[in-house]
Amino acid sequence: MDISKHIDYTLLKSTTTEREIIELCNEALHSNFYAVCINTAYVALAKQLLDKTDVKICTVIGFPLGAMSTAAKVFEAKKAIEDGADEIEMVMNLGYLKSKNHVLVLKDILDVKLAIGRTPLKVILEISELNKNEVIKACEICLDAKANYIKTSTGFSKRDATYTAIKIIKKTIRDAAKIVAYGDIEDFETAIKYLEAGADCIGTSTNITSGNRTLQNKNAKTYKKYLDINQKGAIGIKQTIND
Repeated sequence: MDISKHIDYTLLKSTTTEREIIELCNEALHSNFYAVCINTAYVALAKQLLDKTDVKICTVIGFPLGAMSTAAKVFEAKKAIEDGADEIEMVMNLGYLKSKNHVLVLKDILDVKLAIGRTPLKVILEISELNKNEVIKACEICLDAKANYIKTSTGFSKRDATYTAIKIIKKTIRDAAKIVAYGDIEDFETAIKYLEAGADCIGTSTNITSGNRTLQNKNAKTYKKYLDINQKGAIGIKQTIND
């Protein structure tokens, strides 16, 4: 089974470098993955690398806590789309959910959804922080807000995707939205099991379809070219200031 079009190739570490983003994009393109998932700071760079290709650019907002104001999430989402993002992932406000303030949870998601128009929206639940009833309620709210995907986790909490969580989410939403399983999925066999359990997409930081082949030579040349272009731009700016 070719699972390449089910893969969101992910790199969300705070220490991520420009070179690592270039490597990520090159590998995603080489492996024909569905999307790369990156922080908003690197959306413009990914757009340069993946423009006019089939690889989508997905970015995260309100990440990883989800506790930012709705206005901040809306601003970040709009800016990401301006920079070239094709899909937006937002983290649900779990404090609102656990306070049983379901209206505010809905408004938080709905405001972002309305702000980004037809751009697909993925909502991250962070299942490790929720009991079964909270997972079900969170899914119902996502459907009310017309979210396109429900994602299990950020990768920054106590645990990530589980087969049980996938089955609970699938039973709740049926085919009204898609499911992204994320975290600790580092081999082909595990990915297949999650897809069979009901997931539509696999979020992973491991190139699980190509035996972790690296594209070091190509990546090095691409990165050097990127640096040369940016250095020339910096020199031009400096000359303008001096003039």
